Amino acid sequence: MDQVRYVDLHVKEYKDTWDFQQEIQNDLIRAKNTGEHTGTLPSLIFVEHPHVYTLGKSGKEDNLLINAEFLRSINATFYHTDRGGDITYHGPGQLVGYPVFDLEQLGIGAKTYIYRIEESIISLLKEYRIDAARLEGATGVWVKSEEPPLLRKICAIGVKISRGITMHGFALNVNTDLSYFSWINPCGFTDKGITSIQNQTGSPVEMEKVKGILSEIIAEQFEIELII
Repeated sequence: MDQVRYVDLHVKEYKDTWDFQQEIQNDLIRAKNTGEHTGTLPSLIFVEHPHVYTLGKSGKEDNLLINAEFLRSINATFYHTDRGGDITYHGPGQLVGYPVFDLEQLGIGAKTYIYRIEESIISLLKEYRIDAARLEGATGVWVKSEEPPLLRKICAIGVKISRGITMHGFALNVNTDLSYFSWINPCGFTDKGITSIQNQTGSPVEMEKVKGILSEIIAEQFEIELII
């Protein structure tokens, strides 16, 4: 069973975490290219970010509906990133997961990788009696609502894969302040909504418990051993 390092960064700035992921990915790629093990293990990183909007490489900047001055007034920052997908929001109360995995080592491709991330989130949400599913033609995990908007995203996914090594990942709304999504077209959609575990259950949930359950599910889905 492949070993993966589990890293809980708690709260960390987006750019610092991006740089941290990039270092791990670069080390793993270097080891693959040279055949010399650098001592760096694939990693599963959990973190919460201060308020930030990020735009994927294929995204449209006009999906950010506010200007720089308003960004500052809501204590948020904005970054162009090298992941797939369009615009999304990260902030307190949202669990962001950055798996830096070697897909070749795991014996899977990109589609299976995304599928297993989605399956992990869907399984976690069952623990909170939330019925979630995939949406054809759109990555991520969605929840149906009886009131408009009828489809609401609870987890966004955007990744970058280089030499079979993944980075970036998923953002699961746990106790997130959903008002911050009102200043973007989330993931480029204008006809769908956003929700969270708190919104679906009617009360805040314990973030540490979510991390514990989800890390175990991901380890099972990918048949890996998480080490600290």
